[in-house]
Amino acid sequence: FAGLSDISISQDIPVEGEITIPMRSRIREFDSSTLNESVQNTIMRDLKAVGKKFMHVLYPRKSNTLLRDWDLWGPLILCVTLALMLQRGSVDSEKDGGPQFAEVFVIVWFGAVTITLNSKLLGGNISFFQSLCVLGYCILPLTVAMLVCRLVLLTEPGPINFMVRLFVVIVMFAWSIVASTAFLADSQPPNRKALAVYPVFLFYFVISWMILTFTPQ
Repeated sequence: FAGLSDISISQDIPVEGEITIPMRSRIREFDSSTLNESVQNTIMRDLKAVGKKFMHVLYPRKSNTLLRDWDLWGPLILCVTLALMLQRGSVDSEKDGGPQFAEVFVIVWFGAVTITLNSKLLGGNISFFQSLCVLGYCILPLTVAMLVCRLVLLTEPGPINFMVRLFVVIVMFAWSIVASTAFLADSQPPNRKALAVYPVFLFYFVISWMILTFTPQ
């Protein structure tokens, strides 16, 4: 290494880069970590996120919120709520003609998984869990329809009672279709959108039929 001792580094040459991390950045990263927040803050943050997604379904518009920040908490809550409201009051399960809790649960999740697989086979650019999230959250209008039908069924049965329930179910069925297609339409190839929407129509139609034909006794 002869001659290296004669080489000197000028003090005017700036050394670029930074080895140490600024203290403010480290504090900001520490504060934003979810591992350091309380359980109450975590639950409230998740509940607020679920509530925002519910608002996107109630006011459907082209948005990627459900696709970007997907979760399955909302679909699980709606599925359990719908299954509980579809139970009859009969104690004898053999005479209970209404759908059982497990049947509703399987119909909802198996239908959502089938539609998701169909979407992927058609060449959709949406992930598996994103599709489940959208289909599950869009059950919200039908869950509201089930709640209204339960209240209407408290009155005397008759043709007016049935017409009110039919109107509510049709409106909420259309609402679910519009909301789901608003989020899923752009994820499908233009020439295959009809093939992707048709199973969604059948999925919500089956749930709507279960709600319309439900009788408490």
